Amino acid sequence: MSIEANRIAADAGKLVYDPQYILMVKDLKKHFPIKGGMMNRAVGQVKAVDGVTFNLKRGTTMGLVGESGCGKTTTGRAILRLSGEKTAGEVLFNGREVYDLSHEELRHLRTKMQIIFQDPFSSLSPRLPIGEIIGEAVREHKLVPKAELDDYIDGVMDQCGLQPFQKERYPHEFSGGQRQRICIARALALNPEFVVCDEPVSALDVSIQAQIINLLNDLQEEHDLTYLFISHDLSVVEHISDTVGVMYLGNLVEYGEKKDIFDNPLHPYTKALFSAIPIPDPDAKMDRIVLEGSIPSPADPPEGCKFHTRCAHCMERCTHSMPQQKEIEPGHFVVCHLFDDEPEVEDAEPAGA
Repeated sequence: MSIEANRIAADAGKLVYDPQYILMVKDLKKHFPIKGGMMNRAVGQVKAVDGVTFNLKRGTTMGLVGESGCGKTTTGRAILRLSGEKTAGEVLFNGREVYDLSHEELRHLRTKMQIIFQDPFSSLSPRLPIGEIIGEAVREHKLVPKAELDDYIDGVMDQCGLQPFQKERYPHEFSGGQRQRICIARALALNPEFVVCDEPVSALDVSIQAQIINLLNDLQEEHDLTYLFISHDLSVVEHISDTVGVMYLGNLVEYGEKKDIFDNPLHPYTKALFSAIPIPDPDAKMDRIVLEGSIPSPADPPEGCKFHTRCAHCMERCTHSMPQQKEIEPGHFVVCHLFDDEPEVEDAEPAGA
């Protein structure tokens, strides 16, 4: 992109591609219509993803955490263009807007962007042997000559801890950990650059979780993969991630390097979330922050900051003004009025006090 084109894009508020990032997301929104009435018309919207912004460097892992229903999975699927058209925002993969691609261009891009689903059993066809499951897309995209396909599948299975003689077996003949390895092999077979890992270990025993995490790390080093790792297990995220994003009700409220997020959480929700991490010491005192109330409905989110209904630091401006993303320290972003240039100290009483 020329200097003049960069200037025009910047003036227009559009993303300017930076080659160090494989993925650039700006103000991504994905809303789903609520239909009702005799005419089955849209009577509302579920704001599943409501303004997510982050950049992901090549060869790194970004952990995406938050409570169930906060929009983590929908964010991953929207980035991959698996949930229909976006509502708003930009998604740049290797500098190209994913939602501007033609059908043929998107089909080619599918080999570079893959996903590992949360439930390995339901994401695998029960009617196909695993050799066919792993090799189906490889054959469809003609990634290797037909005569070399069997050897190629054997090599991918071996990389993922599976034996070539298991090719003729069906998914129900494997354990949960083995099925997750099949899902990883299916994604890896297309030689992707970017993989969305949607809670890939949440349904597995702890010992099996460690095996899968180590496998993902080994594959990342060997193939220079980039991961978006979606999880609600903070200990797993801390182990595997380079950067961390914290989501609440469709918004990314804090984002930064793993060390900055875990050592110095800034947003009140991040602090409450991290205070629930168990400490492996029976004598250690936990300073647990208990949030009052429940998560508001994404179909009817509160005005202003969406967290203000549960925040102990709620100010008057939080109830009507949506905070903007601010860079508090290099690479550490937070969306909270507590970090405004002129905080309302006189109004900083807990909500309902």
